[in-house]
Amino acid sequence: MTASLTRRDHLGTIGARTGFSRNNYKITPGLYCLGQADKNSPVLVTANYKLTFDALRKELGGQSVWLLVIDTRGINVWCAAGKGTFSAEEIAYQVHRARLDQVVDHRELLLPQLSANGVAAHELKRLCGFKGRFGPILAADLPEFLRTGEAGEKMRTVTFTLSQRAVLVPLELCMIWKQLGIAAVVFFLLSGISPGFFSLGLALSRGVVLLLATLAAVLAGAVATPLLLPWLPFRQFWLKGAVMGGLVALPLLFSGQSPASGVEKIAILLWISGCSAFLAMNFTGSTPFTSLSGVAKEMRHGLAFQIGSSLVAGLCWLAGPFL
Repeated sequence: MTASLTRRDHLGTIGARTGFSRNNYKITPGLYCLGQADKNSPVLVTANYKLTFDALRKELGGQSVWLLVIDTRGINVWCAAGKGTFSAEEIAYQVHRARLDQVVDHRELLLPQLSANGVAAHELKRLCGFKGRFGPILAADLPEFLRTGEAGEKMRTVTFTLSQRAVLVPLELCMIWKQLGIAAVVFFLLSGISPGFFSLGLALSRGVVLLLATLAAVLAGAVATPLLLPWLPFRQFWLKGAVMGGLVALPLLFSGQSPASGVEKIAILLWISGCSAFLAMNFTGSTPFTSLSGVAKEMRHGLAFQIGSSLVAGLCWLAGPFL
């Protein structure tokens, strides 16, 4: 195995980043040799999510190491550790399966820092005889870590920079196109309800406005909110999304596509804010700023607002032609 990624690997990365192959993008667990690994080469443990595996080996060009890939059901290290699939038991199983004690002379495994919440190092030693040592956060820091043997504070600090936030946006956009298609049909039907039972003209004109409002909500919640995350007020993500949705709604309310009645304007404002809040809340599991209990608390508050604003928006939108 080489550190260089092929065209097929790059296409797979695009597929995973856009959501088309995300749910089944994995490799076979086991022991892989990179470079001229021998009995003294370090053993790095990673997940069998291929995006993670490729990101790791891409940074190890010129290195001779063993990669022990464990079965995380195609889930990345951080999520798998939280769900219990990146664990001491699974690592020990792969160590025995690969007969690692016969492959290397040392008894040390280098573990991803982000697996620390799922791996009990003392339990790993008891189960397979190998000591676990946690490396840096980022794969890009591994060459220096392997050279010096030390992970400084910078290597142990989790960041959520603009580029790291931006890389999540394509996935969010590509995963909602089916829902948008269904929504467009529903918008057409709801917008046509009128005192004369159903109006095709209203269905088209009002349906377009509602569809534009939804696209504005997607822009606010799935693009603008993560990119502007540090500068938006409030701590909880759904509140950030709601604020961003309100700001994005204002130009639409006063544009040429603006609804005619006041009650319809209220519907548009509530709809965009609620949808934006929901989409922004999806990023809570992608950041170092949230915890399991924190996400659960945020969802309780956020969902109440999102469901309530959507219901009120729907009633106001239906009432528009009758007022």
